[in-house]
Amino acid sequence: MAKAPDAGGTMDMGARRLRLGIAVALLLLVVLALRLVFIQGVDASGHAQDAMDERLRSVTVAPERGSILDSQGRVMAASVARYDLVADQRLVKDYRRWDSETSTMVDVELADSLDRLSGILGVDRAELEARMVGDRPYKVVSKGVTPDVKDRALELGIPGLLAEPVSERSYPNGSVAGSILGFVGGDGTPLEGLELSQDEQLSGTPGTRTYEIAADGVRIPNAEFSETPAVDGQDVRLTIDQDVQWFAQEAIAAKTESYDALWGNIVVMDAKTGDIIAMADSTTVDPSDPTATDGLFWRPTALTQSYEPGSTGKVPTFATAFEEGGVEPTDAYTVPNKQEFDGQIINDSMPHDTYEMTAAGIFTRSYNTGTVQVAQSVPDQTRYEYMKKLGIGEHLDIGLPGSNKGILVPPEQWDGRQRLTTMFGQGYTQTTLHMAQVFQTIANGGVQKKPQLIDAYIDPDGSEHVQPEHEGTRIYSEQTAEEMLRLMEGVVQEGTATPAQIPGYRVGGKTGTGEAAGVGGYNGYTTSFTGVAPLDDPRFVVAVAVHRPQGNWKTWEVEDTAADVLSYLLTQYNIPPTDAEPQNYDVFTDDPQKRPW
Repeated sequence: MAKAPDAGGTMDMGARRLRLGIAVALLLLVVLALRLVFIQGVDASGHAQDAMDERLRSVTVAPERGSILDSQGRVMAASVARYDLVADQRLVKDYRRWDSETSTMVDVELADSLDRLSGILGVDRAELEARMVGDRPYKVVSKGVTPDVKDRALELGIPGLLAEPVSERSYPNGSVAGSILGFVGGDGTPLEGLELSQDEQLSGTPGTRTYEIAADGVRIPNAEFSETPAVDGQDVRLTIDQDVQWFAQEAIAAKTESYDALWGNIVVMDAKTGDIIAMADSTTVDPSDPTATDGLFWRPTALTQSYEPGSTGKVPTFATAFEEGGVEPTDAYTVPNKQEFDGQIINDSMPHDTYEMTAAGIFTRSYNTGTVQVAQSVPDQTRYEYMKKLGIGEHLDIGLPGSNKGILVPPEQWDGRQRLTTMFGQGYTQTTLHMAQVFQTIANGGVQKKPQLIDAYIDPDGSEHVQPEHEGTRIYSEQTAEEMLRLMEGVVQEGTATPAQIPGYRVGGKTGTGEAAGVGGYNGYTTSFTGVAPLDDPRFVVAVAVHRPQGNWKTWEVEDTAADVLSYLLTQYNIPPTDAEPQNYDVFTDDPQKRPW
């Protein structure tokens, strides 16, 4: 027979289990109590800080980007106040608002407010509702709206609709100096020009703003708040005069169009300081819409495009011959139309009789055969060294990206013909900015001043950091410089640049036409002129170049464009005429001075 269960043993087992459960519960309570004591007593501040850290949110406070100003302090690029409208969709719903007319709270249906907001923003009603209604804590509704649009939108009182200040770049003068200023992307990233190269100065230093949020992610009003202010960027003041820049752009655009050329450019430089007053292109990018313009014109072609200068390159040749070769402007030379030098035949552009000419006359008529005779007075190495001193074949750093140094190889790499062609501006390349610097050196008494585009950096508090003017490097003596100015005056009075004359002023300059290299060899030209005025006390250098003009080269004329710009400068800067007599040298060693070309 089976034995019946012991009722007393079963009860003892149940009691033991109960006591064990109670013991475990007490142990857990003790552990929790000890933990609570540790949290609230031993490490209360640490855990409170951890909790606070979880509730704090930090956001970056963007600084205001500095402006770019012209030489007179006029704004050429600036950041304007704009706002991004954003929504916390969790809060967007029907609401009540105060009606000032009835002095009562009124119910407002969200649908009605969205209808009105759609009209204010110019956003499709269905699209607007998709942006406003949902469960997302942050949704962009409209970007970059004006202060007026922002105010009208917020006046609706829609809960959860907020405005965040943002900065948008504005270029009030449109395309004026567009290739110099550059532009920024849609997200504010600098992409070209000064906007890119001067970004460190313009951008400033971001700040931070820290605030406390609730569990639902919404900021707690009147809770802890701290801010490290942003430091706004510096303004950049240029040497550019926006009025002259505009005039030069209009002038070169008209000239380039008239010859159906690929491009044209103008550099206007202060002869005494090297300051760049204007740097104009025939086509100029609008920084507000850069993709509408060919990328070639996103940067100044006067800085980026090099070409063989042609006869404007005779300026270093003659100046170096005067300085180092013992040549005088009135020295006599026999100048044929064609001449052989060391087995190489050099021709002038058009047939002419053999003339007895002065060195100055050779320059005036721009004869290649006579130029080579003058240049042979100095060794090739000496001539090359002076070209390098003038900046030819060197990068010109004016604070913009894309500088083209051109091509000038040393004499040991010249072949028998190149050593001759470099004497009259062929066999090497340079930019229009290089050419302006060469003429600035002559116009400034033989002292070169480095070209300068940035005049000063201005702190947000108005403190100015003016960039030091280049001390200057003497390249040629005052005598050589003065003789060269008189040679240039001869070009304008009696030579190839008579359209550059300006009544009441003494003007000098030099024309040039160089072959343009292309696929398979030379297949075009670059025509140019660089002028200086007034010669009594040189103030301005204006260099003009037009690349690949169409038609007959004999009809190309850019001296008149330079004269227009020089005339504008003389008027704008209140430089009165002197009506002084020209001081150019005779062209021929004996009379008559008027002879066929």
